[in-house]
Amino acid sequence: MAFFSRFWGVRGSIPTPGKRTYRYGGNTSCVEVRVNDTLFICDGGTGLRELGNDIMSRGGGPITAHMFFSHMHWDHIQGFPFFVPAYVPSNTLYIYGTRDGDKRFHRLLSGQMSSSYFPVDFAALGGKIAPADLGVHGTKAIDGVQVSCLRVHHPGGSYAYSFEWNGHKLVYATDNELDQMLQDKEQPVREPNALRRLPRDLIDFCRGADLLIADGQYTDAEYPSKVGWGHARCTTVVDLAIQAQVKELAIYHHDPMHSDEEVDKVISMCRARATGFESDVFIFAAREGLEIRIDRD
Repeated sequence: MAFFSRFWGVRGSIPTPGKRTYRYGGNTSCVEVRVNDTLFICDGGTGLRELGNDIMSRGGGPITAHMFFSHMHWDHIQGFPFFVPAYVPSNTLYIYGTRDGDKRFHRLLSGQMSSSYFPVDFAALGGKIAPADLGVHGTKAIDGVQVSCLRVHHPGGSYAYSFEWNGHKLVYATDNELDQMLQDKEQPVREPNALRRLPRDLIDFCRGADLLIADGQYTDAEYPSKVGWGHARCTTVVDLAIQAQVKELAIYHHDPMHSDEEVDKVISMCRARATGFESDVFIFAAREGLEIRIDRD
């Protein structure tokens, strides 16, 4: 019996391979979540290709995967055509919509594999690629895991997801411009050292999470020139984690312009802010290949 997550892609916007990003990784968004034998996949950026290759190397019988997409921007779907398990006839992939009868993510995935964009048509995939949804209220039990979604702030819309099992909780909340959700949007400038108040529904959604994986792409200095781009300043993510009483916070969706050393500085900034509020939340940078046991006590 186990509940764990593993990072396969942690970069935002565009893949960034090379020496500058070797330590944290350059693949775009993809996180594997496993609860016992049930596989959940959050987003399908270029990290999905690496996950697919690893799944195939594990052996075993047919694969069933439950796939959840925050949104359909390229950096979150571009790995799907290269996800090898999708080509195996015995495998089943469920593509989840956020409400009853919602098939838009399934439809948009198939669209990116039209002949204008990719040489292999979606219909030619050997596996069963089936639409599914989280029901009328945006929450559903899947093999004993309660999966819920919450709409967050991003151009074109985006969704956060929570996975709860046996008293433990993981929240995946990328591409969310937290600073546009603040009760007082001018507070960070007027009172930079004050705790920034976020919406109650978002705090409740994240409350008590063993692990919160959250987009913290920008520093305080960078954010003013990026307003409206759909991503949070890292320090505001810390404030969310504090208010939601999160145990661990993974800063995610690293800026493509940030080197490993610059990501280190982001984490130092975040830890200093948490210390300033006397919070014991453990803060770290998401790193490709890092596996975390969620249900450890």
